[in-house]
Amino acid sequence: MPILQPNSGERLGDHYVAADVKSLTWGRLPTPGRDPILTIASGETVTVDTISHEGLMEDQGRDPLTYFASHGVAAGDVLEDLVELAASDVVHTRGPDGPHVVTGPIRVEGAKPGDILKIEYLDLTPRVPYGVVSSRHGLGCLAGERPVDDETGEAVRIISQFCTADIDNHTATMAWGENRRITFPLSPFMGLSGVTANTDVALNTIPPGAHGGNLDVRDLGQGSTMYLPVQVEGAGYYMGDPHFAQGNGEVSLTALEASLRTTVRLTVLSAAQSFPSTGRIDGPFGESDTHWIALGLDRDLDEAMKSCVREAIRILSEVAFVPESIAYLYLSAAGDFVVSQVVDDVKGVHCLIRKADFPAWV
Repeated sequence: MPILQPNSGERLGDHYVAADVKSLTWGRLPTPGRDPILTIASGETVTVDTISHEGLMEDQGRDPLTYFASHGVAAGDVLEDLVELAASDVVHTRGPDGPHVVTGPIRVEGAKPGDILKIEYLDLTPRVPYGVVSSRHGLGCLAGERPVDDETGEAVRIISQFCTADIDNHTATMAWGENRRITFPLSPFMGLSGVTANTDVALNTIPPGAHGGNLDVRDLGQGSTMYLPVQVEGAGYYMGDPHFAQGNGEVSLTALEASLRTTVRLTVLSAAQSFPSTGRIDGPFGESDTHWIALGLDRDLDEAMKSCVREAIRILSEVAFVPESIAYLYLSAAGDFVVSQVVDDVKGVHCLIRKADFPAWV
């Protein structure tokens, strides 16, 4: 596949944003005071280049050319915007800052607090044919227990696995040892997608919230839609943390992290215009052609589950006109509750509700 370097290759949107240093924040989300990198009209489409943090992090040497060369990647096949960021004077401090590189914010004309931003994921195209899965000590589902060296059993600071991707056949391969390999499907999505929060403090990119952010919901891929309550004038939309694939739970710490060129349509809806599709939302809500996607978030996984159940009941009540008691029983019989991720401080659970079960929505 051709490497999608900045300003090269097909760009499907009405507008295009490259991931150059002036368009990025690293480890922190945009604040209301940050100047927009682009202003668009409601309903327009924009193609956004995003870059993965893997190969860029300090514990990997902050030198993508050397890091990927060690895995057989030619210099010309390393993204120029990744190299530019690594060589820049952008300060990144792990701990106070998250790992994610964020492209944005994009101002959407007419958006104001109380409105809903509708984000339609129209296309997610890999920029490179490779990616990385990592586990870092003290993080992940088994923090303090893993990662360990398989030979010695000793704790190690980081284990990263380079993976190749066959874009035409939609598969990734994880190889080790002598001719040992695992092949699994590609299913690209944006791990991080959100609106600017109404706070002067730049939020760490790791925990998700009412603003969206690092939700890591694998079902919000191409063809899906997410809705977010607007918190500041212009919405201040951004995206980052691109993934080629992720298992629900994201247990080791990361997904298959790899850079994407993503095209979205951004539409501003009033609360009244949004209500038939979303009801009265106060946080992220998603849908696809076949499912509604209810989300629950909390630092306690049990509470995230309860939050997701309450949100699913609300959706069925306000959008499908199902009495709440019936909705609760239906969800027990037919709702699919999934742990989205357990590695982002604020844990996530999402519920897939089949629209086909409700005749008015078929």
